[in-house]
Amino acid sequence: MVRRILSLLTTDVSGVHGAAYLLALSTFSSQLLALVRDRLLAHTFGAGTKLDIYYAAFRVQDFIFFFVASLVSLAVLIPILVEKIEQGKEETKKFVNSVFSVFFMAMVVFGGVTAFFAPDIVPFLFPGLIGKGFDGDLFFLTRLLLLSPLILGLSNLLGSITQVYRKFFIYALSPVLYNLGIIIGIIFFYPLYGLKGLGFGVIVGALLHLFIQVPFIFSQGLFPRFTFDFDFHDLKRLIFLSLPRTLTLSLNNIAMLVLVGLASLMEPGSISVLNFSFNLQSVPVAIIGASYSVAAFPTLARHFLRKEEKKFTEHFTTALKHIIFWSFPILTLLIVLRAQIVRVILGSGAFSWNDTRLTAACLALFACSIIAQNISLLFIRAFYAAGDTRKPLIISVISSVSIVLSAYIGMTLFSGNELFRNFLQSLFRVEDITGTNVLILALSYSIGSFINLGLFWIFFRRYLFRFSIPIGNTAIHSFATSVFMGFLTYESLQYFGSIFNLDTFLGIFFQGFLSAIIGIGFGFLMLFILKNEELIEILGALKTRVFRKTEVIQTEEAL
Repeated sequence: MVRRILSLLTTDVSGVHGAAYLLALSTFSSQLLALVRDRLLAHTFGAGTKLDIYYAAFRVQDFIFFFVASLVSLAVLIPILVEKIEQGKEETKKFVNSVFSVFFMAMVVFGGVTAFFAPDIVPFLFPGLIGKGFDGDLFFLTRLLLLSPLILGLSNLLGSITQVYRKFFIYALSPVLYNLGIIIGIIFFYPLYGLKGLGFGVIVGALLHLFIQVPFIFSQGLFPRFTFDFDFHDLKRLIFLSLPRTLTLSLNNIAMLVLVGLASLMEPGSISVLNFSFNLQSVPVAIIGASYSVAAFPTLARHFLRKEEKKFTEHFTTALKHIIFWSFPILTLLIVLRAQIVRVILGSGAFSWNDTRLTAACLALFACSIIAQNISLLFIRAFYAAGDTRKPLIISVISSVSIVLSAYIGMTLFSGNELFRNFLQSLFRVEDITGTNVLILALSYSIGSFINLGLFWIFFRRYLFRFSIPIGNTAIHSFATSVFMGFLTYESLQYFGSIFNLDTFLGIFFQGFLSAIIGIGFGFLMLFILKNEELIEILGALKTRVFRKTEVIQTEEAL
């Protein structure tokens, strides 16, 4: 049994669909655990001040992770590692050791400074949370969670190696174990240590994220060792490539920090509502956009390195069409079934009906930009595969600024323009509850996401490859099917709402589940009648062997 498990973990995965579906499956498993995590948090705390504090502290560690740990990001490391592996094992070991040593020192310095000045930084970022009786917990959690970027950064370094060797099973299990650790913190540590216990769970999850990759790395003799014998040439190249990406991710996280900071000044629980809805909309982004972009990235990097422009564009276009194919239907289902989704996943214990309504409204606003977020992830990987990190930085500056400006302009309109406020509240039927200004934050994020997509599309066609992307039929089929599917799902909701008791969990669940099945079923039938190319490819992939043993360098479709 142990041998079978080890054999499964070290299996090579080839083919864009095979790797994408494996990553999607593992991401789906991870997201299921994430939903269990969120349900436990919602049940225990509801949308209130305590949970606001946890999410605020978590946002600080996220910013540190993206600001510093992106130095060892997969997107930048993989192309260089591909070159080093082709040059030999000694070159690879020297490079890995150098990256680890520099990253470790940077994290210790940056994390230490942040921890020391936490009492000054946190009130500046989240002024609305100070003086509510939990300042000590807020400062402790902020400092404790600074360990997470260090651990996850090292795990990313190891993860880049496992991806280059196509050990996608190992890479895929890491986020599953991470969420498992957080759940352990909620169930076991919180009753013992209070809010501090939630932080302990995050650290346990980060350690599990790291340790699952250690055995394979050791077997390859590539586990990093601290050294002062740096390879300055490669480090300079890495930093040159990483710095724009670090700034790119940091800008997006700064925008999210601003949104969370603004939420701290709203009704208690606004940060929680914002994070719950953002986490829910992140599930399809992770399953679709992240899976396809991660799966396509190593192959895109190889094709660009070998100057195979035609293969690069074909691989990119295939991934893009499948992202569009999946995104429209899921976007539609999220909007139509938003109340059922939120109530089934989060609606228990301390999570009230008003919390559900606000979270569902925010979810719908976030969901509007799912297709933009998914496609943007692929564009980013395409630019990084081409070794261009400058243009994504330019785009990120513009889109991040647009998110912040949209938030401030929207809040001004919401408070000063009764017509705009009533329209937004009535659109989501939340006129009779307080705290509806949080909707502006979700709306501003979606506006920024569409601006981000538009800029990526323009920059890609103008500066990377001058060609027309043949996605017309895919977009038309997917959009038309989604409209049809959304209508049938909505009508089914009305029908089943008269049959089931909507005051119970099972009633809400079956109303949403059966409505979704009907909508999806007719959508599938419509695509089949249209002889949709992507559906045919998916059905064909399911009929063939997805996973097979391959040689690392010889496989053209390797991911």
